[in-house]
Amino acid sequence: MNSKKVVKIGDVLIGGENPIAIQSMTNVNPLDEVALTKQIEELSHEGCQIIRLAVPSMEAAEIFGRVKRKIDIPMVADIHFDYRLAIEAISQGVDKIRINPGNIGSKENLEKVVKAARKRQIPIRVGVNSGSLEKDIIAKRGCVDAEGLAESALRNLNLIEDMGYDNLVVSLKSSDVRMNYEAHKLVAAMTDHPIHIGITESGTVKSGKLKSAVGLGSLILSGVGDTMRVSLTADPIEEVRFAKDILYSIGLRKDRVNLVSCPTCGRTKINLEKLANDVEYALEKEGINDPITVAVMGCVVNGPGEAKEADYGLAGGDGKGIIFSKGEVIKIVEEESLLEELLKVIKKDRELIV
Repeated sequence: MNSKKVVKIGDVLIGGENPIAIQSMTNVNPLDEVALTKQIEELSHEGCQIIRLAVPSMEAAEIFGRVKRKIDIPMVADIHFDYRLAIEAISQGVDKIRINPGNIGSKENLEKVVKAARKRQIPIRVGVNSGSLEKDIIAKRGCVDAEGLAESALRNLNLIEDMGYDNLVVSLKSSDVRMNYEAHKLVAAMTDHPIHIGITESGTVKSGKLKSAVGLGSLILSGVGDTMRVSLTADPIEEVRFAKDILYSIGLRKDRVNLVSCPTCGRTKINLEKLANDVEYALEKEGINDPITVAVMGCVVNGPGEAKEADYGLAGGDGKGIIFSKGEVIKIVEEESLLEELLKVIKKDRELIV
């Protein structure tokens, strides 16, 4: 989104002016070729653009290669400890490898990985995590903090750059939202490489979505982030869906209706909670996903004025309701017909019915 360098991962370009790409990770057995293929296809269908797989063994690397030849989505090999797994994954056609240079072994082993990546022009994602920060950095700083994460990331980037290779992506993750934000801001100011953003170990669907919305949303709004993953203790499909939600909420995706509804007050004389949910469900069911704003308001007096920027809207109370557009009342209808009449107006204007 905002890095100056552009990196190609399969057929996906990241960095520069390219849009933020959504990434997720498989969580099925890396030795189960059928399950891997099925999950990757499901994630791709949901909107995942880059998929990362754990490669813990040579057998897993070989299965990675077989799966890679079946699908189109770019695949990233997640490598820890054994440099030979990275080299084998590269030979199997990986689109990117993710390593932590600090746990891949000696400098000589890292050079072997870099040599293999250079030969095939495979990007390397340098991954730094608050849970595996180098001991010398912790000793110097006295704790794990944003400055230490940034120092580690830049150190490892420089290590590979000094080997004459700069086809790199960087990531630095913490489960601490504030530390994560501050570390990314520091690194973004000191490198042109694309940055992958995420909140590691963010938690369950409930807590993880909250941390990710704040942590990733704030980074994106501040101009940091070229790929993103919402890390949840859940089906990775949920990660992809919520990543799309974040990008949509920020205005970086325009592939759905923007539904706005008032929080209700003492003037509300209609079951607005049910009505708003019914409108949302009906729009999805009808396949209406144009980039329009639809307002559901609980007061016929103030509703059209407060939602005057909405393309379409409704407001109701005391058995009657109104359908409006851009603040102007279109028709007055019975309360029980509000949803039906709203859909008719939208469909007619959007030429969804004859």
